[in-house]
Amino acid sequence: MNAIITARPASGDRPAITWRAAGDRYVLIEYGEMKLDLELNFFVTSMAAHLAASPIKGLVEAAPGFRSLLLQYDPATIGRGDLVDAVEEVHDAQQSVRSLVIPSRLITLPIAFDDSEGREAVRRYRTTIRQDAPNIRDNSNIDYIVDYNGLPDREALYATVTGTEWWNAYTGFFPGLPFMFPLDPRNAITVPKYNPTRTWTAEGAVGIGGPCVAIYPVEAPGGYQLFGRTLTVYDVLARHGVFQDDPILIRPGDRVRFERVSEEELLDLRTDVLENRYEYAIEDDPFSVAGYLAETSAMQAEAERLRIAREAAAEKVEVP
Repeated sequence: MNAIITARPASGDRPAITWRAAGDRYVLIEYGEMKLDLELNFFVTSMAAHLAASPIKGLVEAAPGFRSLLLQYDPATIGRGDLVDAVEEVHDAQQSVRSLVIPSRLITLPIAFDDSEGREAVRRYRTTIRQDAPNIRDNSNIDYIVDYNGLPDREALYATVTGTEWWNAYTGFFPGLPFMFPLDPRNAITVPKYNPTRTWTAEGAVGIGGPCVAIYPVEAPGGYQLFGRTLTVYDVLARHGVFQDDPILIRPGDRVRFERVSEEELLDLRTDVLENRYEYAIEDDPFSVAGYLAETSAMQAEAERLRIAREAAAEKVEVP
């Protein structure tokens, strides 16, 4: 049985759209081709924001992925065909991708690199799961990330992480877990994930898998290579005022900027968060896709040179 409900081809800088059946209460919309293209995510994020601001009767939720929207609807209120028609009207009303201005916030978070909790997670893995893991050196993943990306040293990695804003493309796998990509293409890094995964990761750990940086919202198993730790980004108990209205700090379309601190400073800040004394640095700052593309176009030659060097270095490093 064909799961495709309908499809439309790409037009200009508007992506192709494919509608797929996903059970009797869900529909999956896929945009463009299956590749890492932030422009597709900009379109998805803008669509999700529009549907939240101007809800369609019978649409329960629109959950964004990297290049998809999963729509939950109430079939007693709206039929699937009517839902498709209503959302297609929203598609038609959308500006072209490169003209979008997307609701966004800039969130500045402290980060302590090579922290003791991250080293403990790596030590447990080496001791209890895989002693010969090539991504572990001195109970750390950091030197592996450095070598895989052809960086000269750890400081270059830390400068890469703090040298760009990280775009939260979507939240998934666990409530409050952001999946972030660098907006400065010169700061792109990538690394393979653990094989097999860890059984424990500290809450607040920051790691990378493939080209994606994530912050662990709770203690959990995990497969991302760890390089640091930050503050709480998810609190269902709302122990800090920033979580009163929403237990998730970083929303799709937000950007994160990391500022380096020592581990001692981070632990003091984490205590301040628990005691509701810390003030999260959050700035409403709509994101202009046109402005972003204008800035990055001047960086493309250097970004391409760095990509080639990164891929050459990766070929010399063992994959877990």
